[in-house]
Amino acid sequence: MTSKNSHSPKFTDADFSTQLDRYEAKYIITRDMIEPIKRFIKPYCDYDKHCAAAGGHYRIITLQLDNPAMSLHGAKEWEATHRFKLRVRTYGIPAGNAPVFLEIKRKYYERIIKSRAIIAFEDWKPGVMNRLSSELNLKSVTERETFREFKRLYRELGAEPKVYVLYDREAFSSRFDHYARITFDTKLCYQPVKDMYDWGANGRFISMDSGMVRNRRESPVVLEVKCTEQVPTWMIELVQEFDLQRVGNCKYSTAIWMENLMTGVGAAPFADEFLDD
Repeated sequence: MTSKNSHSPKFTDADFSTQLDRYEAKYIITRDMIEPIKRFIKPYCDYDKHCAAAGGHYRIITLQLDNPAMSLHGAKEWEATHRFKLRVRTYGIPAGNAPVFLEIKRKYYERIIKSRAIIAFEDWKPGVMNRLSSELNLKSVTERETFREFKRLYRELGAEPKVYVLYDREAFSSRFDHYARITFDTKLCYQPVKDMYDWGANGRFISMDSGMVRNRRESPVVLEVKCTEQVPTWMIELVQEFDLQRVGNCKYSTAIWMENLMTGVGAAPFADEFLDD
């Protein structure tokens, strides 16, 4: 997990949007569907620049924050129509090839609004939540506002680190549409947080890339379809062609369920289903 990947791209903060307003749908697919889907989207999509630079995929690691009552996880369990996640993300293994992204990801019914403040990797250290936006070289008014809002939610929620979530992403972007993306996420794993600044380097990641999570015999793949309000025709045809069935899939909640299942502490939804033949 911690070996240097010579194909890891060097990310910069200029490579990422700080405000995204989009719609997304998630599907759980089998691994033998990946190549047919890639062939289907080939006339419309190319690897995004990060995948192209990394040789076909890149690694994402996310620190998930929540309060002691696990309210953000609970909002997902209850399928609250208005909910948000508070998380910190970086890219590449080992961590350090990318800046650090403080993210507020809100969901309003089917609409996703993601705000980011991007800071230098070396600025993610104890005391960062007490710093002023002017001290972190934030590039825009939007980023400064997001950083202040992130700190407000962090304090009012009484947020604390819960888990790291780590996975590989293969991402494609449309050549013709303003914003349309297809991503395949694999090798999902998690680690309960002991140090919220080490990106899991001093602990052990536990696989959640297992059919057990979804009561399946094979290890599934998370397919995400993302676009603006104007859904491209080829995306609609993709869903129809492969008879894709939309599901809810929160990687953070899956990590919590897996940890509860393994430790016997807390609720583990669908636990009875794991015993089915």
